[in-house]
Amino acid sequence: MTNFRRQVLNKAFMFLDPGILAASFLIAAIRIWHLTEFSSFASFISLRVKIVNIVLFLGLFYTWHVIFSAFGLYRSMRIGDRKQEAANILKATSVATIVLGVAAVLFRVRMITPEFIAVFLVVASSMVFFCRSIMRKFLRWMRTHGRNSRQVLIVGTNPRAVEFAHAIEGKPELGYHLIGFVDEEWPGAQEFGSSGNAIVSDLNHFPSFLRERIVDEVVIALPMKSFYSKAACMVATCQEHGVVVRVLTTIFDHPPERKNARLLDEVAVATFGSSALEGWPLVFKRLMDIVVSSILLVLLVPMFLIIAILVKIDSPGPSWFIQDRVGLNKRKFRMYKFRTMLLDAEEKQVQLEGLNEADGPIFKIKDDPRVTRVGRFLRKTSIDELPQLLNVLKGEMSLVGPRPLNVRDYNGLDEDWLRRRFSVRPGITCLWQVNGRSLVSFQEWMRFDIHYVDNWSFWLDLQILARTIPAVLRGSGAV
Repeated sequence: MTNFRRQVLNKAFMFLDPGILAASFLIAAIRIWHLTEFSSFASFISLRVKIVNIVLFLGLFYTWHVIFSAFGLYRSMRIGDRKQEAANILKATSVATIVLGVAAVLFRVRMITPEFIAVFLVVASSMVFFCRSIMRKFLRWMRTHGRNSRQVLIVGTNPRAVEFAHAIEGKPELGYHLIGFVDEEWPGAQEFGSSGNAIVSDLNHFPSFLRERIVDEVVIALPMKSFYSKAACMVATCQEHGVVVRVLTTIFDHPPERKNARLLDEVAVATFGSSALEGWPLVFKRLMDIVVSSILLVLLVPMFLIIAILVKIDSPGPSWFIQDRVGLNKRKFRMYKFRTMLLDAEEKQVQLEGLNEADGPIFKIKDDPRVTRVGRFLRKTSIDELPQLLNVLKGEMSLVGPRPLNVRDYNGLDEDWLRRRFSVRPGITCLWQVNGRSLVSFQEWMRFDIHYVDNWSFWLDLQILARTIPAVLRGSGAV
């Protein structure tokens, strides 16, 4: 699951759970109303609601959220023991019920009786478990049909590594696709490979494998005693690439004590870290992308038609330029732009390589002879980038994020730390765009991108968007 979808799912549960609390409260009240001092349901309904009761109920909503968070019920559903989750649900609802009972005593809420408490506990526990079971079944169905998958690479070929591989392969509903194993040559490697286990790289070529392949997660299963230094280097490499790293805690030969250790069929794993964006700001970011891109695409349809006609009149060929770009976690996607160059521009680039004025792997010429007359205006005003609103709406890009590199430029990156920029969605505008664009060196550009990844916030996105408009009007750094 992409980080945004996981965050939306978590937030949906955070809104759903108070609803379950309210429904459980209402069901418990209806179930025991005849056992209370109220002679009829009408008299129960006519009960005056005091301001203090409203505040108390809102406080219970917040307390419910805190308790569920403390018991880990908003963590990822991909890895985790089902029995443990059921136990955590029962513990959480029990604690929430105890809090409700204490509040009833302190604030003298007459309708909350022992019978009410018993009904509330049963109903709340049943409804929470039912809702999460339904969601698990839905996610399982998606993953078994090839959606929401994660590319996993296992480092090590020992029995623990094989056990973990069998665990994820035996549960396709988890959505993990095993790329293969990474290890050195050893006497049993050939037999290991003949049994259907693919060794796709050795330890020394692990960094180059990450550069060339799509890898979402790396699982370290090396013996720590003899491979500690190598494992530490591999973790550092993964962090440079923005790849999630998990460690099998069983390699230490004692039960894991880390609170963030998770179970997958009794195989304990601990997540070392990820540069992925988290929390409500990420949800707001994606919602802003959807709303703004949808509105702008509708409003800009007349202008799109006029520009398409002008591009067509100015030079033969299609009005749009579609090119493969490298996006989130190095996945390729087709990016849309208005065509600003001659139809054979990519073929002519080979002849112009000697005139390249940019440093690094990118190609820039101030007075590029391939650019058309209309194309110069579109580039100066950045109008050529507007079709990327379609990429934003599709979820391939964001309004704000590191600019997506084409495949040629990506292959020219010679330092792994630069690839951490691919751990977030690429964007239409970014810090580089509002700080001079082509006037900025390649190394400065990359530092802007890494700064954005490491210091991201929703407020930073809003700042960049606000600075984009004057930067475009000035045409600073546009080529």
